[in-house]
Amino acid sequence: MTSVGIIGSGFGGIAVAAELLSHGHHDVRLWERGDDIGGVWRDNTYPGAGCDVPSPLYSYSFAVNTQWSKRYALQPEIREYLHRVADEYGITPRVQLGREVVSAHWQQDEQAWDVGFADGVVERVDVLVSAVGQLSEPRLPALPGLEDFAGDWFHSARWDHDVDLAGKRVAAVGVGASAIQYVPHVAEDAAHLTLFQRSANYILPKPDGPLPRWWRPGIRLERPLWWTFGEQFSRGLDEGSLVGKVEQKAALAHLRRQVQDPRLRELLTPDYPIGCKRILFSNNFYPTLERDHVDVVADRIVRVLPQGVETADGTVHEVDVIVYGTGFDSQDFLSSIDVRGAGGEPLAERWTDGAHAHLGMYVPGFPNLFVSYGPNTNLGGGSIIYMLEAQARHMRQVLDRMEAGGYEAVDVRPEVEAEYDQQVQERLESSVWGSCDSWYRHPSGRITSNWPGSTYPYHRRVRTVEPEDFAWT
Repeated sequence: MTSVGIIGSGFGGIAVAAELLSHGHHDVRLWERGDDIGGVWRDNTYPGAGCDVPSPLYSYSFAVNTQWSKRYALQPEIREYLHRVADEYGITPRVQLGREVVSAHWQQDEQAWDVGFADGVVERVDVLVSAVGQLSEPRLPALPGLEDFAGDWFHSARWDHDVDLAGKRVAAVGVGASAIQYVPHVAEDAAHLTLFQRSANYILPKPDGPLPRWWRPGIRLERPLWWTFGEQFSRGLDEGSLVGKVEQKAALAHLRRQVQDPRLRELLTPDYPIGCKRILFSNNFYPTLERDHVDVVADRIVRVLPQGVETADGTVHEVDVIVYGTGFDSQDFLSSIDVRGAGGEPLAERWTDGAHAHLGMYVPGFPNLFVSYGPNTNLGGGSIIYMLEAQARHMRQVLDRMEAGGYEAVDVRPEVEAEYDQQVQERLESSVWGSCDSWYRHPSGRITSNWPGSTYPYHRRVRTVEPEDFAWT
Protein backbone atom coordinates (compact mmCIF):
# COMPACT_ATOMS: atom_id res chain seq x y z
CA MET A 1 0.00 0.00 0.00
CA THR A 2 1.24 3.47 -0.91
CA SER A 3 2.27 5.47 2.15
CA VAL A 4 1.13 9.10 2.32
CA GLY A 5 2.43 11.86 4.55
CA ILE A 6 0.42 15.08 4.90
CA ILE A 7 2.01 18.26 6.26
CA GLY A 8 -0.63 20.22 8.18
CA SER A 9 -3.96 19.51 9.83
CA GLY A 10 -6.16 22.43 8.82
CA PHE A 11 -9.08 22.26 6.40
CA GLY A 12 -6.79 21.23 3.52
CA GLY A 13 -5.00 18.41 5.35
CA ILE A 14 -8.20 17.01 6.83
CA ALA A 15 -9.93 17.14 3.44
CA VAL A 16 -7.17 15.06 1.82
CA ALA A 17 -7.02 12.60 4.72
CA ALA A 18 -10.79 12.09 4.75
CA GLU A 19 -10.87 11.56 0.98
CA LEU A 20 -8.04 9.00 1.06
CA LEU A 21 -9.31 7.09 4.08
CA SER A 22 -12.83 6.96 2.65
CA HIS A 23 -11.51 5.31 -0.52
CA GLY A 24 -9.32 2.60 0.95
CA HIS A 25 -5.99 4.40 1.29
CA HIS A 26 -5.21 3.70 4.93
CA ASP A 27 -1.43 4.26 5.17
CA VAL A 28 -1.92 7.95 5.94
CA ARG A 29 -0.26 10.13 8.57
CA LEU A 30 -0.49 13.86 9.23
CA TRP A 31 2.35 15.92 10.69
CA GLU A 32 1.30 18.98 12.65
CA ARG A 33 3.88 21.39 14.06
CA GLY A 34 1.38 22.86 16.53
CA ASP A 35 -0.08 21.37 19.67
CA ASP A 36 -3.50 20.73 18.15
CA ILE A 37 -5.22 20.37 14.80
CA GLY A 38 -6.98 23.28 13.13
CA GLY A 39 -4.49 25.27 11.08
CA VAL A 40 -5.43 28.96 10.95
CA TRP A 41 -8.42 28.24 13.17
CA ARG A 42 -6.06 27.02 15.87
CA ASP A 43 -3.66 29.93 15.53
CA ASN A 44 -6.02 32.88 15.15
CA THR A 45 -7.67 33.41 18.53
CA TYR A 46 -7.90 37.20 18.53
CA PRO A 47 -11.12 38.77 19.88
CA GLY A 48 -13.92 38.40 17.36
CA ALA A 49 -12.03 35.93 15.15
CA GLY A 50 -14.45 34.38 12.70
CA CYS A 51 -15.18 33.49 9.11
CA ASP A 52 -16.32 35.92 6.43
CA VAL A 53 -17.93 33.09 4.45
CA PRO A 54 -21.53 32.29 5.44
CA SER A 55 -21.64 29.32 7.83
CA PRO A 56 -23.94 27.18 5.65
CA LEU A 57 -21.18 27.14 3.04
CA TYR A 58 -18.29 26.74 5.46
CA SER A 59 -18.21 22.99 6.00
CA TYR A 60 -17.29 19.95 3.95
CA SER A 61 -19.92 18.58 1.59
CA PHE A 62 -19.32 15.12 3.09
CA ALA A 63 -19.82 16.45 6.64
CA VAL A 64 -22.29 19.33 6.40
CA ASN A 65 -22.49 21.10 9.74
CA THR A 66 -26.08 21.83 10.71
CA GLN A 67 -25.14 22.99 14.21
CA TRP A 68 -23.78 26.47 13.47
CA SER A 69 -25.15 28.97 15.98
CA LYS A 70 -24.47 32.07 13.82
CA ARG A 71 -24.80 32.98 10.17
CA TYR A 72 -21.06 33.72 10.25
CA ALA A 73 -19.31 31.29 12.57
CA LEU A 74 -16.67 32.33 15.07
CA GLN A 75 -13.32 30.64 15.63
CA PRO A 76 -14.23 28.35 18.55
CA GLU A 77 -17.13 26.77 16.63
CA ILE A 78 -15.05 26.30 13.48
CA ARG A 79 -12.24 24.66 15.43
CA GLU A 80 -14.75 22.41 17.22
CA TYR A 81 -16.20 21.41 13.83
CA LEU A 82 -12.76 20.42 12.52
CA HIS A 83 -12.17 18.31 15.62
CA ARG A 84 -15.50 16.57 15.13
CA VAL A 85 -14.78 15.75 11.49
CA ALA A 86 -11.29 14.48 12.35
CA ASP A 87 -12.77 12.23 15.01
CA GLU A 88 -15.62 10.90 12.85
CA TYR A 89 -13.35 10.05 9.91
CA GLY A 90 -10.64 8.38 11.94
CA ILE A 91 -8.14 11.14 11.27
CA THR A 92 -7.37 12.23 14.83
CA PRO A 93 -5.30 9.13 15.76
CA ARG A 94 -3.22 9.63 12.61
CA VAL A 95 -2.20 13.20 13.49
CA GLN A 96 1.28 13.54 15.03
CA LEU A 97 1.38 16.78 17.01
CA GLY A 98 4.51 18.81 17.61
CA ARG A 99 6.13 17.45 14.44
CA GLU A 100 7.67 20.34 12.50
CA VAL A 101 8.74 19.39 8.98
CA VAL A 102 11.92 21.20 7.96
CA SER A 103 12.95 19.28 4.82
CA ALA A 104 11.64 16.93 2.16
CA HIS A 105 14.06 15.36 -0.34
CA TRP A 106 13.05 13.15 -3.24
CA GLN A 107 15.04 9.90 -3.39
CA GLN A 108 15.17 8.91 -7.04
CA ASP A 109 16.43 5.36 -6.51
CA GLU A 110 13.83 4.56 -3.88
CA GLN A 111 11.08 6.60 -5.58
CA ALA A 112 10.10 8.09 -2.24
CA TRP A 113 10.33 11.22 -0.10
CA ASP A 114 12.63 11.49 2.90
CA VAL A 115 10.95 13.93 5.27
CA GLY A 116 13.11 15.62 7.91
CA PHE A 117 11.85 17.04 11.19
CA ALA A 118 13.12 19.73 13.54
CA ASP A 119 14.16 17.08 16.07
CA GLY A 120 16.45 15.40 13.53
CA VAL A 121 14.20 12.42 12.80
CA VAL A 122 13.71 11.40 9.16
CA GLU A 123 10.68 9.48 7.88
CA ARG A 124 10.13 8.04 4.40
CA VAL A 125 6.82 8.14 2.52
CA ASP A 126 5.86 7.31 -1.05
CA VAL A 127 3.64 10.36 -1.55
CA LEU A 128 4.01 13.74 0.14
CA VAL A 129 1.08 16.16 0.47
CA SER A 130 1.69 19.76 1.45
CA ALA A 131 -1.31 21.23 3.26
CA VAL A 132 0.50 24.14 4.92
CA GLY A 133 -1.79 26.64 3.19
CA GLN A 134 -1.12 30.20 2.05
CA LEU A 135 -1.79 32.04 5.31
CA SER A 136 0.17 30.17 7.96
CA GLU A 137 3.26 32.36 8.47
CA PRO A 138 2.51 35.73 10.15
CA ARG A 139 4.38 38.67 8.60
CA LEU A 140 5.71 41.56 10.65
CA PRO A 141 6.48 44.87 8.94
CA ALA A 142 10.10 45.69 8.17
CA LEU A 143 10.23 48.68 10.50
CA PRO A 144 13.37 50.02 12.20
CA GLY A 145 13.19 49.68 15.97
CA LEU A 146 10.57 46.92 15.98
CA GLU A 147 12.29 45.16 18.86
CA ASP A 148 12.97 48.41 20.75
CA PHE A 149 9.39 49.03 21.81
CA ALA A 150 9.21 49.08 25.61
CA GLY A 151 5.61 47.88 25.89
CA ASP A 152 3.85 44.68 24.85
CA TRP A 153 3.56 43.85 21.17
CA PHE A 154 2.40 40.87 19.13
CA HIS A 155 0.97 39.80 15.78
CA SER A 156 -2.79 39.32 15.67
CA ALA A 157 -2.32 35.70 14.56
CA ARG A 158 -0.34 35.07 17.76
CA TRP A 159 -2.59 37.04 20.10
CA ASP A 160 -1.15 37.37 23.58
CA HIS A 161 -4.14 36.85 25.86
CA ASP A 162 -1.98 37.55 28.91
CA VAL A 163 -1.78 41.22 27.91
CA ASP A 164 -4.57 43.21 29.55
CA LEU A 165 -5.67 46.02 27.23
CA ALA A 166 -7.96 47.65 29.76
CA GLY A 167 -7.07 51.31 30.19
CA LYS A 168 -4.13 51.05 27.77
CA ARG A 169 -3.20 53.15 24.75
CA VAL A 170 -3.22 50.66 21.89
CA ALA A 171 -1.85 50.94 18.35
CA ALA A 172 -3.40 48.69 15.73
CA VAL A 173 -0.95 48.55 12.82
CA GLY A 174 -2.62 47.36 9.66
CA VAL A 175 -6.31 47.42 8.83
CA GLY A 176 -7.32 44.26 7.00
CA ALA A 177 -9.56 41.21 7.35
CA SER A 178 -8.43 40.42 10.90
CA ALA A 179 -8.32 44.00 12.17
CA ILE A 180 -11.90 44.80 11.25
CA GLN A 181 -12.91 41.90 13.51
CA TYR A 182 -10.75 42.62 16.56
CA VAL A 183 -10.71 46.46 16.47
CA PRO A 184 -14.30 46.81 17.80
CA HIS A 185 -13.42 44.51 20.70
CA VAL A 186 -10.14 46.27 21.48
CA ALA A 187 -11.94 49.60 21.48
CA GLU A 188 -14.23 48.36 24.26
CA ASP A 189 -11.25 47.92 26.60
CA ALA A 190 -8.60 50.41 25.50
CA ALA A 191 -8.36 53.91 26.92
CA HIS A 192 -7.30 55.05 23.46
CA LEU A 193 -6.98 53.19 20.17
CA THR A 194 -5.04 54.41 17.14
CA LEU A 195 -5.38 52.59 13.83
CA PHE A 196 -2.55 52.93 11.34
CA GLN A 197 -4.01 52.36 7.92
CA ARG A 198 -1.91 51.89 4.80
CA SER A 199 -4.86 51.71 2.41
CA ALA A 200 -8.61 51.81 2.82
CA ASN A 201 -10.82 48.76 2.29
CA TYR A 202 -14.09 48.14 0.56
CA ILE A 203 -16.40 46.92 3.32
CA LEU A 204 -19.85 45.47 2.72
CA PRO A 205 -22.63 44.94 5.28
CA LYS A 206 -22.47 41.53 6.95
CA PRO A 207 -25.84 39.72 6.98
CA ASP A 208 -25.00 38.10 10.30
CA GLY A 209 -27.16 36.95 13.18
CA PRO A 210 -28.01 33.95 15.32
CA LEU A 211 -29.34 30.77 13.73
CA PRO A 212 -32.21 29.51 15.90
CA ARG A 213 -32.18 25.81 16.70
CA TRP A 214 -35.43 25.18 14.84
CA TRP A 215 -33.86 26.50 11.62
CA ARG A 216 -30.51 24.73 11.77
CA PRO A 217 -31.64 21.69 9.73
CA GLY A 218 -32.39 24.24 7.01
CA ILE A 219 -28.67 24.95 6.68
CA ARG A 220 -28.52 22.16 4.10
CA LEU A 221 -31.13 24.02 2.04
CA GLU A 222 -29.16 27.25 2.30
CA ARG A 223 -25.90 25.77 0.98
CA PRO A 224 -26.79 25.86 -2.73
CA LEU A 225 -28.22 29.36 -2.36
CA TRP A 226 -25.06 30.71 -0.74
CA TRP A 227 -22.91 28.83 -3.26
CA THR A 228 -24.80 30.49 -6.12
CA PHE A 229 -24.41 33.87 -4.45
CA GLY A 230 -20.65 33.27 -4.11
CA GLU A 231 -20.34 32.35 -7.77
CA GLN A 232 -22.09 35.56 -8.80
CA PHE A 233 -20.09 37.60 -6.28
CA SER A 234 -16.91 36.35 -7.95
CA ARG A 235 -18.07 37.82 -11.26
CA GLY A 236 -17.49 41.22 -9.70
CA LEU A 237 -13.77 40.49 -9.82
CA ASP A 238 -13.76 40.69 -13.61
CA GLU A 239 -12.50 44.16 -14.45
CA GLY A 240 -15.28 46.50 -15.50
CA SER A 241 -18.06 44.01 -14.73
CA LEU A 242 -21.59 45.15 -13.88
CA VAL A 243 -21.53 43.00 -10.74
CA GLY A 244 -18.35 44.76 -9.62
CA LYS A 245 -19.99 48.16 -10.09
CA VAL A 246 -22.96 47.08 -8.00
CA GLU A 247 -20.66 45.78 -5.26
CA GLN A 248 -18.68 49.02 -5.26
CA LYS A 249 -21.82 51.14 -4.96
CA ALA A 250 -23.05 48.97 -2.10
CA ALA A 251 -19.73 49.28 -0.25
CA LEU A 252 -19.57 53.07 -0.63
CA ALA A 253 -23.21 53.41 0.41
CA HIS A 254 -22.41 51.35 3.52
CA LEU A 255 -19.55 53.75 4.27
CA ARG A 256 -21.76 56.82 3.84
CA ARG A 257 -24.47 55.40 6.08
CA GLN A 258 -22.15 54.47 8.93
CA VAL A 259 -19.55 57.27 8.88
CA GLN A 260 -20.86 60.80 9.29
CA ASP A 261 -17.53 62.63 9.65
CA PRO A 262 -16.55 63.75 6.11
CA ARG A 263 -12.81 63.79 6.91
CA LEU A 264 -12.91 60.28 8.30
CA ARG A 265 -15.06 59.10 5.43
CA GLU A 266 -12.48 60.42 2.97
CA LEU A 267 -9.72 58.49 4.79
CA LEU A 268 -11.80 55.32 4.56
CA THR A 269 -12.62 55.63 0.85
CA PRO A 270 -10.50 53.26 -1.30
CA ASP A 271 -8.66 54.67 -4.31
CA TYR A 272 -8.52 51.43 -6.31
CA PRO A 273 -11.05 49.20 -8.11
CA ILE A 274 -13.17 46.97 -5.92
CA GLY A 275 -11.84 43.44 -5.62
CA CYS A 276 -8.24 44.48 -6.24
CA LYS A 277 -7.72 43.76 -2.56
CA ARG A 278 -9.80 41.51 -0.38
CA ILE A 279 -13.39 42.69 0.05
CA LEU A 280 -14.37 42.76 3.71
CA PHE A 281 -17.63 42.42 5.63
CA SER A 282 -18.53 44.18 8.88
CA ASN A 283 -21.40 45.93 10.62
CA ASN A 284 -19.49 47.33 13.60
CA PHE A 285 -16.08 48.40 12.27
CA TYR A 286 -17.07 51.81 10.88
CA PRO A 287 -19.09 52.87 13.97
CA THR A 288 -16.10 51.98 16.13
CA LEU A 289 -13.94 54.48 14.25
CA GLU A 290 -16.28 57.33 15.12
CA ARG A 291 -15.88 56.80 18.83
CA ASP A 292 -14.14 59.67 20.67
CA HIS A 293 -11.20 57.59 21.86
CA VAL A 294 -10.44 56.04 18.45
CA ASP A 295 -8.25 57.67 15.79
CA VAL A 296 -7.33 56.65 12.25
CA VAL A 297 -3.89 57.63 10.94
CA ALA A 298 -3.09 57.27 7.24
CA ASP A 299 0.49 58.56 7.44
CA ARG A 300 3.15 55.93 6.89
CA ILE A 301 4.97 54.55 9.93
CA VAL A 302 8.70 55.18 9.59
CA ARG A 303 10.00 53.63 12.81
CA VAL A 304 9.09 52.09 16.11
CA LEU A 305 10.39 53.86 19.21
CA PRO A 306 10.53 52.63 22.82
CA GLN A 307 7.52 54.83 23.61
CA GLY A 308 5.48 54.22 20.46
CA VAL A 309 5.57 54.73 16.71
CA GLU A 310 6.68 57.64 14.55
CA THR A 311 4.91 58.48 11.30
CA ALA A 312 6.22 60.17 8.17
CA ASP A 313 4.86 63.57 9.26
CA GLY A 314 7.17 63.47 12.30
CA THR A 315 4.46 62.75 14.84
CA VAL A 316 5.34 60.35 17.65
CA HIS A 317 2.29 58.37 18.76
CA GLU A 318 2.90 57.20 22.31
CA VAL A 319 1.24 53.87 23.09
CA ASP A 320 1.42 51.06 25.63
CA VAL A 321 0.63 48.11 23.33
CA ILE A 322 1.13 47.47 19.61
CA VAL A 323 -0.95 44.91 17.72
CA TYR A 324 0.37 44.07 14.26
CA GLY A 325 -2.42 43.05 11.93
CA THR A 326 -0.02 42.99 9.00
CA GLY A 327 -1.06 39.77 7.34
CA PHE A 328 0.89 36.71 6.35
CA ASP A 329 3.75 35.68 4.13
CA SER A 330 1.34 34.71 1.38
CA GLN A 331 4.20 34.04 -1.03
CA ASP A 332 5.77 31.46 1.28
CA PHE A 333 4.42 28.41 -0.58
CA LEU A 334 6.70 25.89 1.18
CA SER A 335 9.77 28.16 1.20
CA SER A 336 10.03 27.54 4.96
CA ILE A 337 10.70 23.86 4.18
CA ASP A 338 13.76 22.69 2.25
CA VAL A 339 11.98 20.80 -0.54
CA ARG A 340 14.22 19.21 -3.16
CA GLY A 341 12.97 17.31 -6.16
CA ALA A 342 14.56 15.20 -8.88
CA GLY A 343 18.28 15.82 -9.13
CA GLY A 344 18.23 17.69 -5.84
CA GLU A 345 16.65 20.85 -7.32
CA PRO A 346 15.33 23.15 -4.56
CA LEU A 347 11.70 24.06 -4.97
CA ALA A 348 12.53 27.55 -3.67
CA GLU A 349 14.81 28.08 -6.69
CA ARG A 350 12.16 26.84 -9.09
CA TRP A 351 9.77 29.35 -7.60
CA THR A 352 12.18 32.28 -7.37
CA ASP A 353 9.89 34.44 -9.50
CA GLY A 354 6.70 33.17 -7.90
CA ALA A 355 5.04 29.83 -7.28
CA HIS A 356 3.18 27.99 -10.03
CA ALA A 357 1.87 24.46 -10.36
CA HIS A 358 -0.38 22.46 -12.66
CA LEU A 359 -3.93 22.82 -11.33
CA GLY A 360 -2.28 24.46 -8.32
CA MET A 361 -1.24 20.95 -7.18
CA TYR A 362 1.60 19.43 -9.22
CA VAL A 363 5.11 20.72 -9.95
CA PRO A 364 7.23 19.21 -12.77
CA GLY A 365 10.39 17.55 -11.47
CA PHE A 366 8.87 16.97 -8.03
CA PRO A 367 7.32 13.52 -8.38
CA ASN A 368 4.69 12.32 -5.91
CA LEU A 369 4.36 15.81 -4.42
CA PHE A 370 0.77 17.02 -4.14
CA VAL A 371 0.00 20.56 -2.97
CA SER A 372 -3.30 21.46 -1.30
CA TYR A 373 -4.33 25.14 -1.47
CA GLY A 374 -1.34 25.74 -3.70
CA PRO A 375 -0.53 28.48 -6.20
CA ASN A 376 -3.49 30.19 -7.87
CA THR A 377 -6.18 28.41 -5.87
CA ASN A 378 -7.12 31.18 -3.43
CA LEU A 379 -10.49 32.85 -3.94
CA GLY A 380 -11.90 36.35 -4.01
CA GLY A 381 -15.39 35.01 -3.37
CA GLY A 382 -17.02 31.76 -2.31
CA SER A 383 -15.74 29.06 0.01
CA ILE A 384 -12.18 27.75 -0.15
CA ILE A 385 -13.48 24.43 1.23
CA TYR A 386 -15.10 23.78 -2.15
CA MET A 387 -11.68 24.13 -3.79
CA LEU A 388 -9.94 21.99 -1.17
CA GLU A 389 -12.42 19.15 -1.65
CA ALA A 390 -11.99 19.28 -5.44
CA GLN A 391 -8.22 19.08 -5.02
CA ALA A 392 -8.48 16.20 -2.55
CA ARG A 393 -10.61 14.19 -4.99
CA HIS A 394 -8.13 14.77 -7.81
CA MET A 395 -5.19 13.73 -5.62
CA ARG A 396 -7.05 10.57 -4.62
CA GLN A 397 -7.73 9.72 -8.25
CA VAL A 398 -4.03 10.11 -9.05
CA LEU A 399 -3.22 7.79 -6.16
CA ASP A 400 -5.88 5.31 -7.34
CA ARG A 401 -4.27 5.14 -10.76
CA MET A 402 -0.80 4.74 -9.29
CA GLU A 403 -1.87 1.73 -7.27
CA ALA A 404 -4.05 0.21 -9.99
CA GLY A 405 -1.23 0.47 -12.54
CA GLY A 406 1.57 -0.53 -10.18
CA TYR A 407 3.30 2.80 -10.68
CA GLU A 408 5.81 4.06 -8.15
CA ALA A 409 5.96 7.68 -9.27
CA VAL A 410 3.87 10.28 -11.06
CA ASP A 411 5.16 13.59 -12.39
CA VAL A 412 3.27 16.24 -14.31
CA ARG A 413 4.72 16.92 -17.76
CA PRO A 414 6.54 20.29 -17.95
CA GLU A 415 4.80 21.40 -21.13
CA VAL A 416 1.41 20.67 -19.60
CA GLU A 417 2.16 22.74 -16.51
CA ALA A 418 3.58 25.58 -18.62
CA GLU A 419 0.49 25.74 -20.84
CA TYR A 420 -1.85 25.70 -17.86
CA ASP A 421 0.13 28.41 -16.09
CA GLN A 422 0.05 30.63 -19.17
CA GLN A 423 -3.72 30.28 -19.40
CA VAL A 424 -4.19 31.17 -15.74
CA GLN A 425 -1.87 34.16 -15.85
CA GLU A 426 -3.52 35.55 -18.99
CA ARG A 427 -6.92 35.36 -17.33
CA LEU A 428 -5.59 36.93 -14.14
CA GLU A 429 -4.12 39.90 -15.98
CA SER A 430 -7.55 40.68 -17.42
CA SER A 431 -9.11 40.49 -13.96
CA VAL A 432 -9.25 43.30 -11.41
CA TRP A 433 -6.15 41.81 -9.74
CA GLY A 434 -4.12 42.68 -12.80
CA SER A 435 -4.65 46.40 -12.23
CA CYS A 436 -3.09 46.88 -8.80
CA ASP A 437 -0.64 45.63 -6.21
CA SER A 438 -1.78 43.46 -3.32
CA TRP A 439 -0.66 40.46 -1.28
CA TYR A 440 -1.90 38.33 -4.17
CA ARG A 441 1.17 39.36 -6.18
CA HIS A 442 4.75 38.16 -5.93
CA PRO A 443 7.44 40.90 -6.03
CA SER A 444 8.21 39.70 -9.57
CA GLY A 445 4.74 40.85 -10.63
CA ARG A 446 3.26 37.37 -11.00
CA ILE A 447 -0.14 36.85 -9.39
CA THR A 448 0.52 33.68 -7.43
CA SER A 449 -2.33 33.41 -4.95
CA ASN A 450 -5.66 33.63 -6.73
CA TRP A 451 -7.73 31.55 -9.07
CA PRO A 452 -9.19 33.68 -11.89
CA GLY A 453 -12.89 33.30 -11.41
CA SER A 454 -15.52 31.36 -9.54
CA THR A 455 -15.18 27.89 -8.07
CA TYR A 456 -17.20 25.80 -10.51
CA PRO A 457 -14.84 26.19 -13.51
CA TYR A 458 -12.01 24.92 -11.29
CA HIS A 459 -14.15 22.04 -10.06
CA ARG A 460 -14.95 21.13 -13.66
CA ARG A 461 -11.28 21.32 -14.63
CA VAL A 462 -10.13 18.93 -11.88
CA ARG A 463 -13.13 16.60 -11.87
CA THR A 464 -11.18 13.79 -13.51
CA VAL A 465 -7.50 13.01 -14.00
CA GLU A 466 -6.13 13.36 -17.53
CA PRO A 467 -3.54 10.55 -17.57
CA GLU A 468 -1.70 11.98 -20.56
CA ASP A 469 -0.84 15.08 -18.52
CA PHE A 470 1.48 13.02 -16.34
CA ALA A 471 4.45 10.69 -16.67
CA TRP A 472 3.74 7.42 -14.84
CA THR A 473 6.73 5.24 -13.91
